[in-house]
Amino acid sequence: MIGLYITACASGSRAVGGRRNAVSTIERRLSALCWAYAQRGLALDRRDRHIATVLAGIRNTHAAPPKQKEAILPKDLRAMLATCDPGTLRGLRDRAMLLIGFAGGLRRSEITGLDMDREQSADARGWIRILPEGLLITLRGKTGWREVEIGPGSSPATCPVVALETWLRFARISQGPLFRRITAGEPGPMRLNDREVARLVKRAALAAGLRGDLPESGRGALFAGHSLRAGLASSAEIDERFVQKHLGHASAEMTRRYQRRRDRFRVNLTRAAGL
Repeated sequence: MIGLYITACASGSRAVGGRRNAVSTIERRLSALCWAYAQRGLALDRRDRHIATVLAGIRNTHAAPPKQKEAILPKDLRAMLATCDPGTLRGLRDRAMLLIGFAGGLRRSEITGLDMDREQSADARGWIRILPEGLLITLRGKTGWREVEIGPGSSPATCPVVALETWLRFARISQGPLFRRITAGEPGPMRLNDREVARLVKRAALAAGLRGDLPESGRGALFAGHSLRAGLASSAEIDERFVQKHLGHASAEMTRRYQRRRDRFRVNLTRAAGL
């Protein structure tokens, strides 16, 4: 019965969202089924041959490589920062979010989940420490805690530490959530939803005219919160190990997915083998 249900989901997903969406939709629904079974004290083994056979057939027919978001490179980020009004609290906040997100290679939930110090909010994902050498961010991730160091920039205009300190000073934030909603020109107590990061990136990218060769509707779909992480991974001219650690990836292969400008043939094993 589960196999028939999965096949029906595949047909419905194809009709609505195309081949690539079909596989991800089925995976999500199967995960929900497994959770529902577990809540009732029952077991649903995804490795059961009936389920595995149907899923394998669907993947072989409909799976496709994930469509990657456009990487925001340093020149793009500078253009986006210029669209944020430094004379308003919203502009100061948005500048700090863009620079911290880029320099830290942070996920959007990690950006909005930051507090001024540890254990200040129940929904926090981490906290910050402003040191003389730069900014130290402590994050709670899927695989445990990790620390991210953000050094000062080469110019005050693009320095993430300066941008954060300026936002905190003018917003008068000394504890609790770092990035907050602004109502009637004043920061409130509520932290931003992580979806606001994606909206900010899209809005700033469009305002900066990035990918002006495409229509506006097409340009908006190219950028998201992950564009900041991909931009850092693609721009940092350092050993790949340090990029992997900074982004919190468990494998180098995951890091390479973010490196849009990576030279895939830099290491030539054919010549190294003597051919």
